[in-house]
Amino acid sequence: MSKVLFVCLGNICRSPLAEGILKSKLESSRQSQSIFVDSCGTGNYHIGEQPDPRSVANARENGITLDHKARQFTHEDFEQFDHILVMDSSNLKDVKKLDPKEEYTHKLHLMREYDPIGTGEDVPDPYFGGELGFQQVFEILDRSIEGFLQEVKPGVSK
Repeated sequence: MSKVLFVCLGNICRSPLAEGILKSKLESSRQSQSIFVDSCGTGNYHIGEQPDPRSVANARENGITLDHKARQFTHEDFEQFDHILVMDSSNLKDVKKLDPKEEYTHKLHLMREYDPIGTGEDVPDPYFGGELGFQQVFEILDRSIEGFLQEVKPGVSK
């Protein structure tokens, strides 16, 4: 079983939405047993909280249910997960600080490396924006996750 971790700053907007999207795609294709999915944040601002109500509402509008409590990224996540998909370059730098020997660099990727549109760009943080920003992030994540699934076969570690 492959294990995928999504990482953003506070683990209440982008990463739980990505977690929900991937879980939904796996369930609809009857592959939910092939990949374990989780999300976390680099910051400790929202530990134990549910996702932002705007993320929850946006997910619901797109047919996704979010069920997650925010947690912070730890060094143990490097060993627990096969794929660590980070939402932006700032958080990627923070994750890399926990890997000074660069033992786990091969597991780290920016989420949009898998996006056919805007490859390598950051997934924008919708926290300070309106509904349109949350929908834009949903569409980016949906495309990127689809690209990820096409590149990495479910159940296979890269």
